[in-house]
Amino acid sequence: MYFSNFRKISYGFDKKNFKAVTDIMSRVKIRDKVLNEATLYNKYEIKSGETPENIAFKAYGDPELHWIILLTNNIKDRYYDWPLSEQELELYLKDKYSNPDGTHHYEITQSSGRTTGNGPDDYTHKIEVNSTTSGASSVSNREYESRLQDEKRLITILSLKYVNTFIEEFIKLIRK
Repeated sequence: MYFSNFRKISYGFDKKNFKAVTDIMSRVKIRDKVLNEATLYNKYEIKSGETPENIAFKAYGDPELHWIILLTNNIKDRYYDWPLSEQELELYLKDKYSNPDGTHHYEITQSSGRTTGNGPDDYTHKIEVNSTTSGASSVSNREYESRLQDEKRLITILSLKYVNTFIEEFIKLIRK
């Protein structure tokens, strides 16, 4: 569905030998005003192992509309911008770190500005410091990577009532 709406271009090295191919270099950027309009979206927390296709089926009844989930959340790379499952995270940690439970960095709660988080998964009030800083607590490689995954788990899903309008607008823009 997604690429079927893209323009076709001629590809080849001379005028006699060319093929019509999908222009995969075309891009559509959703206007920031639309992306930031909270009334168009529902918040969603991705569960371990869920795919964009699973979520599109739940939200829209069609797994082929997974591209809407990716586009509206500015996910450009399905494999690095999407959260890993618990099993994938374990493999990733073992591959990346010689000691997944070793210290990644030290942090403290900032003394001015925001001094608390908005919920248990919000660490924006923490700042990275040296190990010698008074009151510094260590953050393991595992905890650090888990926090990054938790940030990726929070997405927004375009409300079903706007999907057809969104698709129509996308098709108009991608074919220009």
